[in-house]
Amino acid sequence: MTTAIVAGTDPDGLGEALESEGVTVARIVGVASADSLDEAGIDGADLFVLTDMDDATAISVAKELNPDVRIVTYAHDSLPEFAKGQADLAVDPDLLAADVVAEELV
Repeated sequence: MTTAIVAGTDPDGLGEALESEGVTVARIVGVASADSLDEAGIDGADLFVLTDMDDATAISVAKELNPDVRIVTYAHDSLPEFAKGQADLAVDPDLLAADVVAEELV
Protein backbone atom coordinates (compact mmCIF):
# COMPACT_ATOMS: atom_id res chain seq x y z
CA MET A 1 0.00 0.00 0.00
CA THR A 2 1.26 3.46 -0.89
CA THR A 3 1.70 5.96 1.92
CA ALA A 4 2.00 9.72 1.58
CA ILE A 5 2.61 12.71 3.79
CA VAL A 6 0.90 15.92 2.73
CA ALA A 7 2.32 19.14 4.16
CA GLY A 8 0.68 22.50 3.69
CA THR A 9 -2.91 23.64 3.47
CA ASP A 10 -3.59 21.56 0.33
CA PRO A 11 -6.21 23.98 -1.05
CA ASP A 12 -6.52 22.03 -4.30
CA GLY A 13 -7.26 18.70 -2.62
CA LEU A 14 -4.41 16.45 -3.69
CA GLY A 15 -4.49 14.70 -0.32
CA GLU A 16 -8.14 13.78 -0.78
CA ALA A 17 -7.49 12.68 -4.36
CA LEU A 18 -4.68 10.41 -3.16
CA GLU A 19 -6.99 8.93 -0.53
CA SER A 20 -9.55 8.26 -3.27
CA GLU A 21 -6.84 6.24 -5.03
CA GLY A 22 -6.31 4.11 -1.90
CA VAL A 23 -3.23 5.91 -0.59
CA THR A 24 -2.83 6.19 3.18
CA VAL A 25 -2.30 9.90 3.84
CA ALA A 26 -0.80 11.56 6.92
CA ARG A 27 -1.07 15.32 7.14
CA ILE A 28 1.24 17.89 8.63
CA VAL A 29 -0.52 20.99 9.87
CA GLY A 30 1.81 23.90 10.42
CA VAL A 31 5.52 23.83 9.70
CA ALA A 32 6.96 20.60 8.30
CA SER A 33 9.97 20.08 10.55
CA ALA A 34 12.07 17.02 11.29
CA ASP A 35 9.89 16.34 14.34
CA SER A 36 6.57 16.68 12.49
CA LEU A 37 7.90 14.59 9.59
CA ASP A 38 8.98 11.89 12.05
CA GLU A 39 5.57 11.94 13.74
CA ALA A 40 3.87 11.65 10.34
CA GLY A 41 5.98 8.59 9.46
CA ILE A 42 8.43 9.92 6.90
CA ASP A 43 10.74 6.94 7.40
CA GLY A 44 8.19 4.63 5.76
CA ALA A 45 6.48 7.07 3.39
CA ASP A 46 6.48 6.59 -0.38
CA LEU A 47 5.54 10.19 -1.16
CA PHE A 48 6.10 13.58 0.43
CA VAL A 49 3.67 16.09 -1.05
CA LEU A 50 4.30 19.77 -0.38
CA THR A 51 1.53 22.24 -1.16
CA ASP A 52 3.08 25.40 0.31
CA MET A 53 6.35 26.60 -1.19
CA ASP A 54 7.01 28.78 1.88
CA ASP A 55 7.89 25.47 3.54
CA ALA A 56 10.23 24.24 0.76
CA THR A 57 13.10 23.66 3.21
CA ALA A 58 11.11 20.62 4.36
CA ILE A 59 12.05 18.91 1.08
CA SER A 60 15.69 18.53 2.07
CA VAL A 61 14.70 17.45 5.58
CA ALA A 62 12.35 14.80 4.18
CA LYS A 63 15.08 13.50 1.84
CA GLU A 64 17.57 13.38 4.69
CA LEU A 65 15.16 11.34 6.82
CA ASN A 66 14.10 9.07 3.94
CA PRO A 67 16.36 9.18 0.86
CA ASP A 68 13.91 6.98 -1.08
CA VAL A 69 10.82 9.17 -0.62
CA ARG A 70 9.46 10.72 -3.83
CA ILE A 71 9.03 14.47 -3.49
CA VAL A 72 6.02 16.04 -5.20
CA THR A 73 5.11 19.71 -5.05
CA TYR A 74 1.56 20.69 -5.93
CA ALA A 75 1.26 24.44 -5.67
CA HIS A 76 0.52 27.58 -7.63
CA ASP A 77 3.84 29.12 -6.51
CA SER A 78 7.16 28.23 -8.09
CA LEU A 79 9.52 25.83 -6.41
CA PRO A 80 12.54 27.75 -5.06
CA GLU A 81 15.83 27.16 -6.89
CA PHE A 82 17.51 25.54 -3.88
CA ALA A 83 14.87 22.78 -3.81
CA LYS A 84 14.52 22.04 -7.53
CA GLY A 85 17.24 19.41 -7.55
CA GLN A 86 15.53 17.38 -4.82
CA ALA A 87 11.95 17.42 -6.09
CA ASP A 88 10.89 14.51 -8.28
CA LEU A 89 7.82 16.26 -9.66
CA ALA A 90 6.54 19.84 -9.53
CA VAL A 91 2.97 20.40 -10.69
CA ASP A 92 0.90 23.57 -10.94
CA PRO A 93 -2.75 22.87 -10.01
CA ASP A 94 -3.80 25.20 -12.84
CA LEU A 95 -2.27 22.73 -15.31
CA LEU A 96 -3.31 19.35 -13.88
CA ALA A 97 -6.25 18.54 -11.63
CA ALA A 98 -5.62 16.78 -8.33
CA ASP A 99 -7.38 13.58 -9.40
CA VAL A 100 -5.18 13.28 -12.51
CA VAL A 101 -1.99 13.82 -10.48
CA ALA A 102 -3.10 11.31 -7.83
CA GLU A 103 -3.87 8.68 -10.46
CA GLU A 104 -0.43 9.13 -12.02
CA LEU A 105 1.37 8.98 -8.67
CA VAL A 106 -0.25 5.70 -7.73
